[in-house]
Amino acid sequence: LTPLHHLSRTTLTTHRDDLIALSHSLHAEPELAYEEHRSARKIADLAERAGFDVVRGVCDLPTAFTATAGSGDLVIGVCAEYDALPGIGHACGHNVNGAAATAAALALAPVADELGLTVKLIGTPAEESGGGKVDLLRGGAFDDVAAAMMVHAAPTDAIGMTSLAISSWEVAYAGRTAHAAAAPHRGVNAADALMIAQVAIAAHRQQMVPGGAVHGITTSGGEASNVIPGRTTASYDCRAETLADLRELQSRIRACFEAGALATGAELTLTPVGNDYADLRQDAEMSALYAAAATALGRTVPPRDPSLRGGSTDMGNVSHLIPTIHPMIGYDSAGALMHNPDFTRHGTTPGADRALLDGGLALAWTAIELARNEGHRARLLARLASRRPN
Repeated sequence: LTPLHHLSRTTLTTHRDDLIALSHSLHAEPELAYEEHRSARKIADLAERAGFDVVRGVCDLPTAFTATAGSGDLVIGVCAEYDALPGIGHACGHNVNGAAATAAALALAPVADELGLTVKLIGTPAEESGGGKVDLLRGGAFDDVAAAMMVHAAPTDAIGMTSLAISSWEVAYAGRTAHAAAAPHRGVNAADALMIAQVAIAAHRQQMVPGGAVHGITTSGGEASNVIPGRTTASYDCRAETLADLRELQSRIRACFEAGALATGAELTLTPVGNDYADLRQDAEMSALYAAAATALGRTVPPRDPSLRGGSTDMGNVSHLIPTIHPMIGYDSAGALMHNPDFTRHGTTPGADRALLDGGLALAWTAIELARNEGHRARLLARLASRRPN
């Protein structure tokens, strides 16, 4: 390890108690997508106290921010997530994610100028629902970023995994109510429209794109059994292995919903919910640097396995434009998986605290190697230049 590595570790040790307190505070006050006012403020305040230049409410998102340190031409974007899940809080461990990203940024700050780096901590709301990173991409927050990184809480460490592309719809059929016994012929049955769509989706599963999945729930389907339902609503997700496959699947599933409207005479409204998420593409060279850093910290990191697949993340959209890593940082959760209240309960254990510190330092050391190695640096800056208009 070089003196730069040791300085980053010493800096992180200095901030250790603040970072653990941040993680525990985020966990204690979970906030939902686009409503993470306290969470964003806690992270931004800590970065500001550490000397970062903080801009709040970037890209017209009240709960997004950027915090920068250094002035080098190689801009490393460290993504902080901090939204929670309805009812079960930080069951995806975003308190660890947000604190680990902050740890990485703090550890890099004192070595940034010597390395020709700009450290950019990006507060990214609404990963669980909505896709804040897509909003930030669209708004220009990533325009100067040459490499993007974060770690995600999990039961075990992993690198190189991918995720599924996803889109979400709110489905509504508007029919016409009528007395179910006296005048059913005067009604237009919105519940039948949804039923026909569901049958069409079920029939399509045999021909669905490989790896594709469609799942949904009925959210309303009528008020009384003796009234022809005049309105029915549902929530549906489509997932696929790639963004291209997702577009194909969306087209077919849209046709299934349209079939319900055509067969019954009901009027269909399909409303997208948030942004579509792309599949995650992790950079192999950056993943190898992260694995070496995590191993040097005493962690056991399995070999990179691109066939591993998680759920879906808006970090996928970032990865289609920018060299990106999104490794998993593990801690004992007594067998509980993410999106489970049992996983929530392990988010402030000593293992989770160690994970946020290890994850943050491993990201920092990855960034140091990207800056020190002329080959890595040139590749990232060339990729950045290719994204910019001539």
